[in-house]
Amino acid sequence: MSTIRWTEHNTPHSARWHSENGTPPPTRTVLADDRTTADDAHRHARRGTALLWRGDFHNARQLLRAMGRRADPAPRPFSGPLTDAFHRQRHTAAHRARVLGRLLVLLDEDHALTAVRRAPDVRRACQEAYGPSTGPMVVSLRELLGVIGAHQWRLKGIDVPALGARIHPHYGVFAPTRSEYVDLVARAPLPPTLRNASATGKAFDLGTGTGVLAALLARRGVPHVTATDISPRARACARDTVQRLALTGQVEVTGPDLFPDGRADLVVCNPPWLPARPTSPLEQGVYDPDGTMLHGFLAGLSAHLRPAGEGWLILSDLAEHLGLRTRRQVLDAIAAADLRVVAKTDVRPRHPRARNTTDPLHAARDAETTSLWRLTPRK
Repeated sequence: MSTIRWTEHNTPHSARWHSENGTPPPTRTVLADDRTTADDAHRHARRGTALLWRGDFHNARQLLRAMGRRADPAPRPFSGPLTDAFHRQRHTAAHRARVLGRLLVLLDEDHALTAVRRAPDVRRACQEAYGPSTGPMVVSLRELLGVIGAHQWRLKGIDVPALGARIHPHYGVFAPTRSEYVDLVARAPLPPTLRNASATGKAFDLGTGTGVLAALLARRGVPHVTATDISPRARACARDTVQRLALTGQVEVTGPDLFPDGRADLVVCNPPWLPARPTSPLEQGVYDPDGTMLHGFLAGLSAHLRPAGEGWLILSDLAEHLGLRTRRQVLDAIAAADLRVVAKTDVRPRHPRARNTTDPLHAARDAETTSLWRLTPRK
């Protein structure tokens, strides 16, 4: 347990420190309130000093936005390789997150913001994200705003047309806002062993996240679906999805191993598509160092398929356009696992970032394609 310490009214105080991205507690903390200017706050934060907020909640949000404007680098053209642009963007984002993460708030013993005026009731949102309170805890305001936003997503849900239902993502679980990969799974022809409505038909959904693909397979008539995930939050979210959609009789959620025991007629995997290091739990749905999950799926697929079964790999080629991975490396990994490609279906992205021409990575995002690779063992 990490501890943060500060002095208030000449009295030393301490509380438990919590950071979802693993940031260590600050070594120096000063108080800040409505009189604190954005220039002063940004200067303290850049030097590594944290600011514990003791003013109005809405003023704190305004201060955070003002600090963000000061932390953003001045826009300038970039003409180098997209790989360099990607790494520079990641470095800039990490620096910005560190600076803005130094504006802090204190949650009391039941997750309430009693020390902040006009603060919203964040107790339920914090309970969902952090679990039961174990005493006063200090978090960054930036993280808390993410917790509040995630709570709203969870309440409202996300409409998934291919599923004909709404998915309610939990905090720290990658949400199915990019529907193209869901559409690919909805349209792909099921393996012959699953088309005859056999009561023994089985599918695995590896890295299930919210459980959206497992639910979709069940809705398509697969009698038994086993969904796995390494993250306890994701498993809880997937179980919630299964229960909301009344699919508990068809879908089982387990983990933390990538593959469950046994074999299936269909194994589906939508791994993180960029081989880079994540900086937060939520980024684990996008970034995977060295493509560990991709290679784990390919290496274990044959041993977990029934005769005439298929593996479906859903993968964006954004990493290829960014120079982080080549198509030859993907094909070589498939061949090394003694697999062959039966068919491949492509879809273009529909998310707003693909149309943002001011993004230094626009050329890569504009060229991106998401594909469903149908794989079988070589005979």
